[in-house]
Amino acid sequence: MGKIIHRYLFLEILTPFLLGLAVFTFVLLLARLLKLIELVVNRGLPTTKILELLTYLLPPFLEVTLPMAMLLAILVAFGRLSADTEIVALRSSGVSLYQLLPPVATFVLLVALLTLALSTEGRPWGNRSLRHALWDIARNHAAAGLKPQVFNDEFPGLVIYAEQIDARQNRLTHVLIADDRDPRQRNTVFAREGWMVADPAAQAMTLRLIDGRIVSTDAASRASYQTDFESYDVNLDLREAIAGLREKPSRPAELGLAALAAAIEAKRAAGAPHHAELVEWHRKFAIPFACVVFGLIAVPLGSEPSHAVKSRGFALSLAVIFCYYILLSAGQGLAEQGLVPAALGLWLPNVVLGAAGLTLLRRAGRERPLFGTWASDLGRAVRARLPRRPVPHHGA
Repeated sequence: MGKIIHRYLFLEILTPFLLGLAVFTFVLLLARLLKLIELVVNRGLPTTKILELLTYLLPPFLEVTLPMAMLLAILVAFGRLSADTEIVALRSSGVSLYQLLPPVATFVLLVALLTLALSTEGRPWGNRSLRHALWDIARNHAAAGLKPQVFNDEFPGLVIYAEQIDARQNRLTHVLIADDRDPRQRNTVFAREGWMVADPAAQAMTLRLIDGRIVSTDAASRASYQTDFESYDVNLDLREAIAGLREKPSRPAELGLAALAAAIEAKRAAGAPHHAELVEWHRKFAIPFACVVFGLIAVPLGSEPSHAVKSRGFALSLAVIFCYYILLSAGQGLAEQGLVPAALGLWLPNVVLGAAGLTLLRRAGRERPLFGTWASDLGRAVRARLPRRPVPHHGA
C-alpha cells in the first residue's frame, strides 16, 4: 500500500515539474532568445550557430529554474491532493503527513543532485563555451557585428558607418570610414558600397570599397587633398578587435570546482583579494541546497486546503522564490564587497527559509494551523470594531 501511494505521489509531482521547468526556463530565456533570433534574421548567422549558443545558455538558466520548478510542482501536487480531500482520506486511514515525505525526499534529492552537477560543472562549461563561441562569431562573421546607421568602432583606429548592411551577403551601402591608424595622415573614405572579404585563418578581413573618394589630411601641414577610386581595400585586423574576448581571464563563474579551489588557494597565498571566488564557491553549493529548503516549505504550504490549486501554487511559488532570491542577491552583493563573510551571505537565505520550512512542516504534521490563530484573531478584532448596520424592521 505504501509503495503504491509513494509511486502515485511521485508521478503527481513529476508532471507539474516538467511543465513548470519549461515555463520558467522559457520566461527567463526570452530576452536572450529575442537577441538570438535577431542575429539570424538581421545578421545572417546560420541557425546551427544559434542552436549552439542556446545550448551554452541553458545550463546557467537550468541551475536556477530546476529548484523553482520543483517548488511549484510540490505545491501543486499537494494542493491538488488537499483540494480533492485525498490528504484527509489518507489521514483517516492512518497515513500521516510524514509518511508521505519519502517520495518527496527522493524527488528533492534527484533535483538537488542535478542542480549540483549544473552548478559545479554545467554552468562554468556553458559560460566558457559561450565566450569562445562569441569569439568565433567575431572572427568568422565580422559583418554580423556591424550595425547599420551606427558609428562602429570595434576595429582600432577605424570608425565605420554604413546606411545599410546585408550581413548575409557581407554587403554595405553608402559607407563612411574615418581612418586614424596613421598618425601622420588622417583619411576619410566615402564609398557607394563595400564588401567584406574574410580570411579567418589569418584573423584578418578586407573591406573592399567600390566607387568612392578619399579625403586625406596631413597632420603636420593641415593640407587636404582628394583621391577618387573605383576600388579600394581597407584591411581590418581582427586580432586586436577580438583579443578581449579571447584573452580575457576566466571569471569565477567560468571555473569548475577544482579550478575554482586552485584559484582561491593561489590568491590566498599571494595575499590578493578573493571575495568573488569565495562567493562563487559557496554559491555552487547554496543553490542546490535550496532544493531541500524549497521542499520543506512546499509540503506544508501545499497541504493547506484550497480550491484554486494551480493559481495558488503558482502564487506561493513566486512569493517563496522572490523572498529567497532577494535574500540571496543582497547577501551575495555584500559578500562580493567584503562586508560580510561569503558563507554568511550565500547561506543566509537557506538558513532563514529552512527554519521557516521546518516550523511549518512540524505544525502541518501535527495538524495545526500553519500560521497559528493570529490571522483569524485579527479578522475578528477588525470585524468587532466595524460599525454595525441596523437591521430594518418591516411592519406587519
